[in-house]
Amino acid sequence: MASYDVIVIGGGPGGYVCAIRCAQLGLKTACIEGRGSLGGTCLNVGCIPSKAMLHASELYHEAHTHFEEMGIKGAKPTVDLPQMLTYKQSTVDNNTKGIEFLFKKNKVDWLKGWGKLAGKGRVEVDGEVHEARHIVIATGSEAATLPGVEVDEKRIVTSTGALELKSVPKRLAVIGAGVIGLELGSVYARLGSEVTVIEYLDVITPGMDGEVQKTFQRMLKKQGLNFVMGAAVQGVKTAKDSLTVTYKARKTDTESTLEADVVLVATGRRPFTKGLGLEEVGVEMTERGQIRTDGHLATSVQGIWALGDVVAGPMLAHKAEDEGMAVAERIAGQAGHVNYEVIPSVIYTAPEVAAVGKTEEQLKEEGRAYKVGKFPFMGNARAKSHFQADGFVKILADKDTDRVLGAHIIGPMAGDLIHEICVGMEFGAAAEDIARTCHAHPTFSEAVREAALACGDGAIHA
Repeated sequence: MASYDVIVIGGGPGGYVCAIRCAQLGLKTACIEGRGSLGGTCLNVGCIPSKAMLHASELYHEAHTHFEEMGIKGAKPTVDLPQMLTYKQSTVDNNTKGIEFLFKKNKVDWLKGWGKLAGKGRVEVDGEVHEARHIVIATGSEAATLPGVEVDEKRIVTSTGALELKSVPKRLAVIGAGVIGLELGSVYARLGSEVTVIEYLDVITPGMDGEVQKTFQRMLKKQGLNFVMGAAVQGVKTAKDSLTVTYKARKTDTESTLEADVVLVATGRRPFTKGLGLEEVGVEMTERGQIRTDGHLATSVQGIWALGDVVAGPMLAHKAEDEGMAVAERIAGQAGHVNYEVIPSVIYTAPEVAAVGKTEEQLKEEGRAYKVGKFPFMGNARAKSHFQADGFVKILADKDTDRVLGAHIIGPMAGDLIHEICVGMEFGAAAEDIARTCHAHPTFSEAVREAALACGDGAIHA
């Protein structure tokens, strides 16, 4: 029986970051992971492989649309999907091996196997018991499914199966217009699939700024994605050569069908907590199946912590990482903290979509007086030279104090540009602070400055 200061159950972004930070703070640490490699869903079958596929498909699209205009001529490239999957897997392997190296560097023990609680301060890993003063639950989430839709990861797939398809489907039906569905839907649309997205609500990307939702859907339609909105999927019927998706219009109850070769179920994710022995040791759960924690991510059982997708909040890898850092610091006696008001979200389509802080809808609901500074990428020289002039930057600031309350970007490099706003919000910046900060020319980031200027006397290039 091995004894540790901290045992982390789960080697995803939240778990491995927590384990490394604990070790850096002088705590004897182990991390339990039963998957064949570290990194969790994110590095193995989520964030990283999907970004590789997005990158490859975007370059393929560029070669077919803009290369000749830029003076790059030659035979149009074709898709070799098996080679694309090899490239994707090499990206995954490089990243997961990197985490393994970081464990060795920081002297974190990787306990290979599946862990479960075996009493106070005890964790069992495939029959072997280990002791720890603190146990951290960071087991992540799994794809949520629908009644009447039986996933086989071959023709009816979650994101995991969608990243392993052996050929580009002629017709792809995507159930759910959230981040996963739109990212993977756009990959296969660029590779030649006829993509139809079926969404239960009347808007895509639920919870995002309303203006961004409308603009984003319009852009995706131009790229060839079809949308069926306000529709509840009833089931998927399997035949030898095709699949039939049955759905009902939410408002009229009218039933319709859609033929597809592959169906991607992208209806969200749910906490992965089964088999952990949480109930046996008295860990309280919420009605939504999440582990209940206090303001510092401690559970109802002393010495047991939880973070990431198994607790409340957005299911984002970077949110889990922040929580992993905070838990490690709390265990070490420091003041670990996560500012949940400044957690950015990004959709890695082309164009990218990024947001942080409040939406206009939220500010209106709160009755808060605010002002809007908006700048279109059409006024940005770098964006125009890259054929990426669609979209805009929108900054929301308090009407009286000018303090930045949120930002919403749809356009090139949005996922990187948003962090200027994040840093500003962490320091309580006013829109004028961003407007008076010199930005290099020509860069996409000038659009952020122009939006900040628009919160005051006005943008220069609009």
